[in-house]
Amino acid sequence: MKNVTVYTTPTCSFCHMTKAFLKSEGVDFTEVDLTKDQTRMKEVVEATGQMGVPVTQIDDEYVIGFDKPTLSRLLGI
Repeated sequence: MKNVTVYTTPTCSFCHMTKAFLKSEGVDFTEVDLTKDQTRMKEVVEATGQMGVPVTQIDDEYVIGFDKPTLSRLLGI
């Protein structure tokens, strides 16, 4: 089973699309609202070099934005 975390903000439409896609595929994930957790925001920026959301972490790999083909490939679906 993959460890999946989705880093989001409440107003991000692509964040909602990512979460809906993962739910539709039955993928369990943890959501982190970066507007409420500045420490995690800093960690994500340092790990990815990106300030945009969504950022989906699947095990040790990061997917920036709603990239359905890459999400599917990394999740094996």
